[in-house]
Amino acid sequence: MDGKKLEYKGENALRELERLTMNAREVQEMILKEILTRNGATEYLSKYMEGSTDVAEYKCRVPVITYDEIQPYIQRIANGEDSSIISGYPITEMLTSSGTSGGEPRLMPSIAEDIDRRTYLYNLIMPIMNQYIPGLDKGKAMYLLFVKAETPTACGMPARPVLTSYYKGQHFRHRPRDPFNDYTSPDAAILCPGSHQSMYCQLLAGLIHRHHVLRLGAVFASAFLRSISFLECNWIDLANDIRSGRLNSTITDEECRSAMSALLASPNPMLADEIESICSNGSWKGIICKLWPKAKYIEAVLTGSMAQYIPMLEYYSDAKIPLVCVMYASSECYFGVNLRPLCDPMEVSYTLLPNMGYFEFIPLEDGLGLGLGLDQVKEVENDKVVGLVDVKIGCYYELVVTTFAGLYRYRIGDVLQVSGFHNNAPQFRFICRRNVVLSVDLDKTNEEDLHKSITTSKKLLEANNLILVEYTSHTDTSTIPGHYVLFWEIKCTSDDTSQIIPLDDHLLQDCCIAIEESLDYIYRRCRSNDKSVGPLEIRLVEAGTFEALMDIFISQGSSINQYKTPRCIESSVALKFLNSKVRSCFFSPRDPTWNP
Repeated sequence: MDGKKLEYKGENALRELERLTMNAREVQEMILKEILTRNGATEYLSKYMEGSTDVAEYKCRVPVITYDEIQPYIQRIANGEDSSIISGYPITEMLTSSGTSGGEPRLMPSIAEDIDRRTYLYNLIMPIMNQYIPGLDKGKAMYLLFVKAETPTACGMPARPVLTSYYKGQHFRHRPRDPFNDYTSPDAAILCPGSHQSMYCQLLAGLIHRHHVLRLGAVFASAFLRSISFLECNWIDLANDIRSGRLNSTITDEECRSAMSALLASPNPMLADEIESICSNGSWKGIICKLWPKAKYIEAVLTGSMAQYIPMLEYYSDAKIPLVCVMYASSECYFGVNLRPLCDPMEVSYTLLPNMGYFEFIPLEDGLGLGLGLDQVKEVENDKVVGLVDVKIGCYYELVVTTFAGLYRYRIGDVLQVSGFHNNAPQFRFICRRNVVLSVDLDKTNEEDLHKSITTSKKLLEANNLILVEYTSHTDTSTIPGHYVLFWEIKCTSDDTSQIIPLDDHLLQDCCIAIEESLDYIYRRCRSNDKSVGPLEIRLVEAGTFEALMDIFISQGSSINQYKTPRCIESSVALKFLNSKVRSCFFSPRDPTWNP
């Protein structure tokens, strides 16, 4: 496709985006009306609507629900009953949530046309990016994308992560071969079910094309950093493959071998020498820009719990290229895009697109209740819920969605803050998941507060040439009183990679108290006055622990694409593993300040 056609395609997409956001209220009403018309005769909707397709009656009669309320209906379909239980169109597959933010994976119904909505959102990304960084069609994209093997439901219906569904679907496999879709990875490497072989081949392809890569990324920042760590352990083998023109014998997937053999058509000792010179140079600070010198940005989800990875990405890129978040999506529904992709990652806002589903919002006054799990706020009065265009700047809300596939007024569990409007469509900052909390007594610590408190303590580490690689938490109630436990993996940032990480008792104790001082009033009262919460504990774990933790979750069914390190560990297996990797323990040396 030539440049003029690409430009025209982009202009059309942006014009449609403007039309949708300008007419957000009308588009939302039309979407809900269409959902009710299609699905009005379903068992679920008939129970409340009694044949009516009136939008006002829907908002009055149909309750706001959590997964527990809709799960029995979904399970019946998964067991083989007709889709008409919840959807007027055949449910073609069940999408599995990652399961690492709030417990076991959930099944989300999906119909055939859902893939069109996801593709629509993906097709907006490059026109938006091209406004800020032109010329992206002049090179390749090194996107590290992965699939997971499917596990059918009882009736044989596919059950798989949403990204696996997309990558295996016709829209991706038969995508237009225009320059914006020129990936370094062959499809066979992306679709390889073995994550080790897939990652090896994708990194090898990225190195082969290193002088043509203009953008890099993965779905989540955690997956991208996992790939860099993998590269650090395997670059010698990768360079040897390039030097010899032969693929490593550990790659046994036939389609991968065939696709990679075409890339390794002949030995390339000069390229192998370049890679060896860069990777063997001691410190890996700035390694991304050294290996891919023409890269203009790194793309990944960096909001919410993924914000933890920003310092490590800046370390590996030497903070020389932008970190970009482009879209907001989930297994239940795709929501919106970031119209200012080059903004600071901590200031990312997503514009919700009114044609993706029907969106409503539960107000959380002044952030009140952010720490409450979904199981603690079961019932929501219908008249308290507001529509997409009726939210107010600065206010906090919990997102509620109605989809074509059979979710009705379903609480996603995401807490958002309105940051502004694009035309008549609101823009939101992602704050946290409501159901990720630490609690011992009356204290309730949500994901954002935990992240903020740890961010404060990280400054103490950074002043000592240390960086927090990863963390998770746990409420230890085996002690009396119970207390918060943080598992930390730290890394030395000194250019002298032989330097031993100092286990300075005072430094880690100072980190403990810095975290406690940053937590909320209730926590500090429980610690200092009520004595119902014990001193916070940091447990330092061995290098590589969190990569191994990721392997455990993947082996239990999580997708490498959708994996997010749990910010609160509930799995007994994961907790036992983490405790087996502890090097040292440090406790807060005093009570945090508290003023009644």
